[in-house]
Amino acid sequence: MNATMQARLSQLKGEYQQGEAQLRALLQQEAMLHETLLRISGAIQVLEELLAHDLANGNSRNSADPGQSDSSPEAEPGTDAKPVIMTVP
Repeated sequence: MNATMQARLSQLKGEYQQGEAQLRALLQQEAMLHETLLRISGAIQVLEELLAHDLANGNSRNSADPGQSDSSPEAEPGTDAKPVIMTVP
C-alpha cells in the first residue's frame, strides 16, 4: 500500500510540474498577444486620426483609385512634409 501511494504521489508531482510549465507558457503567450494588440490598437488610432485630418482638410482619398496608395500619404502642395510609413509586426 505504501509503494502504491508513493507511486501516485510521484505521478501527481510530475503532473503538477507539467501544469506549472504549461501555465508559464500560456502567461508568456498572453503577454505577447497583449503587446501585439496594443501595437495594432495604436496603428488603428494613428490611421483614424490621419483619415480624420484628411477629411477635415478636404483631402478625401478614394481607396478604389489604383493610382493612389493609402500606405504612403502624399505631402500637401507647398509643404516639405515627408510621407510617414508605419509597419506593424
